[in-house]
Amino acid sequence: QEEHLGEICFSLRYVPSSGKLTVLILEARQLKHMDSNGLSDPFVKVHLILNRKKWKKKKTSVKKNTLSTYFNEVFVFKVPFSQIHNVDVVISVWDHDKVTKNEPIGKLFLGCQATGNQLQHWSDMLSNPRQPLTQWHILQPPE
Repeated sequence: QEEHLGEICFSLRYVPSSGKLTVLILEARQLKHMDSNGLSDPFVKVHLILNRKKWKKKKTSVKKNTLSTYFNEVFVFKVPFSQIHNVDVVISVWDHDKVTKNEPIGKLFLGCQATGNQLQHWSDMLSNPRQPLTQWHILQPPE
């Protein structure tokens, strides 16, 4: 049985005409605790990868002492329609630590190369242009 790392809910929206990819990070729940107090200080990073090279990244604010939290933070990336099939999006949840370094809790990978729920969510986004599509995903191990 794999360790439960938590779940994250976000919406994806793509507008081909303007090349706008919108990622709205909504909430996370049942996150694995990383701190000795049994809690974490989670934040979310969104990386855009083009042709396997890190291209753009954004991150949410940090939420203190919680394993379930709302973010409601929106990120907009410009991705021309000609490139949308070459783009991967990595959404990772981290535990903020001011003393040592931030530790990854889990991540997931979206794009045409993804599998399972992640591929389904991406495909749904591409087949429903301009509509935000929201889904829960289970975090995968960070390695």
